[in-house]
Amino acid sequence: MCTFLILGVGTQELLLIFLVALLLFGGKKIPELMKGLGKGVKSFRDGMNGLDEADKEDKKQS
Repeated sequence: MCTFLILGVGTQELLLIFLVALLLFGGKKIPELMKGLGKGVKSFRDGMNGLDEADKEDKKQS
């Protein structure tokens, strides 16, 4: 038996979660939600890189 997530969620559980999400949001909303999630992750990464660069600039100026 293979577990995919840290919480021990298997293939059957993932399929069930996917089907419930499909029923709740519909087929057209899920790609929009994933696009928004991707933009959020990218924004978070850019923010983290911006903080790292700002810290390096502060150290150079000191």
